Amino acid sequence: MSMLAMLLCAFLALLGCSVVRHHLFQSGGYDLGIFDQSIYLISRGEVPFSTIRGIHILGDHAAFILYPISFLYRIVPSVYWLFGIQSLALTLGALAVYHLALQAEVDPGKAKTIAAAYLLYPAIFNANLFDFHPEVLAVPLFLAAILCIRSGKLWGFLLCLSGILGCKAVLSLNVVALGVWLLRFESRRIQKRWQQRCQVAGWVAIALGSAWFGIATFWVIPHFSGSEPAAISHYSYLGSSVSEIIQNLVLKPTLVLGKFFSLDTLFYGFLLIIPVAWGLSWRHWDPWIPALPTLGLNILSSNPAYRDLVHQYALPVVPFLFLAIIERMKTPCFQARFAKKAALTWSLLAFLALGKYTFFGSIYLQSLDTWQATREALAQIATQGGVLTTHEICPHLTHRRVIYFTDESRFKGSPPDQWDFFDYVLLNSRHPGWRSSLEFSHALIRALQKETSFRLLYHRDGVYLFSRLREKP
Repeated sequence: MSMLAMLLCAFLALLGCSVVRHHLFQSGGYDLGIFDQSIYLISRGEVPFSTIRGIHILGDHAAFILYPISFLYRIVPSVYWLFGIQSLALTLGALAVYHLALQAEVDPGKAKTIAAAYLLYPAIFNANLFDFHPEVLAVPLFLAAILCIRSGKLWGFLLCLSGILGCKAVLSLNVVALGVWLLRFESRRIQKRWQQRCQVAGWVAIALGSAWFGIATFWVIPHFSGSEPAAISHYSYLGSSVSEIIQNLVLKPTLVLGKFFSLDTLFYGFLLIIPVAWGLSWRHWDPWIPALPTLGLNILSSNPAYRDLVHQYALPVVPFLFLAIIERMKTPCFQARFAKKAALTWSLLAFLALGKYTFFGSIYLQSLDTWQATREALAQIATQGGVLTTHEICPHLTHRRVIYFTDESRFKGSPPDQWDFFDYVLLNSRHPGWRSSLEFSHALIRALQKETSFRLLYHRDGVYLFSRLREKP
């Protein structure tokens, strides 16, 4: 198979799986609905305040890359843009890996094998399934940045850095680490004619990353959200603010030693390495340096989702994982004995073991009994008025100013006293969705049946659609 055919097949597979998952009502308000609603509002010139998240979208992760994405919504406002962008970004990562390998004078056939192993890496497929996240776009940008600096293209490198910083504020730490790596290691082995540019790039990466981390963390996010970055809740044992966490990391190292030296961390490292164990060597460890901030944050987090290959949190590690493989491939003795079939077989077995494609035959079919009724109910929603619905139906209705999902904790376990925000309430009593329960769903239905300002517009297979009664002119 040619490289182009492999990339096309990978893109269509990633995109197709995302679309099918969405059509099966398995995507969610967190996080697809948040970004879809915000980008839609930006495209309409409105304030991108996500009612799902309860903040201005820049108060989430300072992801200003959402603003240029919004130009696509001006053409056609559709959530499928996000699926396409994400799938394309992950696919282009393989192309960047391929060219980095060729640049390292790896045989084209072996370079294509490394690119295929990238596409088979479980976190690529799994993260693509998990809704949409701007930081996914940073994966090919990191690889492209290294490709640019090894080609002496400083302006291309700076453009890539700008994109990375716009994906998520915390990636600025990876940019700083990338700068350190460029200065300490890469500038020594790059072609002599590009060494000075590599050093300049290193200092620029350190300066830009440090500056944006400070600006985003201590001004942008607090200004637009009114609080500290939300992610610090996963590090509450270290402190209640970014400053306190940094201080405790320096002054109280014993707080984190137990996290680093634990079976949980060992297993996380095993998950990251095992899919490409055939290509790694401790002698070529330095390409991991830009990934260290991500590894540290994931290990220290109290949220176990940070330490799996199911969610997006491991993705910033992936570019440097494959860069380490390429560095090893420069070794003539390893390249000479490199077996393409064995490497691909290993990567394929790892994908079969750790890829979440099995969800399409299990949890993604759990609400199939109400699929048709949900589609029919959605067709009855004729205006862009406010909506209350389940977490899984939410991203099908986010092109509006007001939308909430039935988060039981947000409503404190009981139906709201006021329904003024909503023109429609769409519920699934059989499958109440994430952060809801059957009891809460039934309580909402009973409350709406008593509410004089609403009428039951549609009911089938446990799916209820209520609409607000409008006064006749």
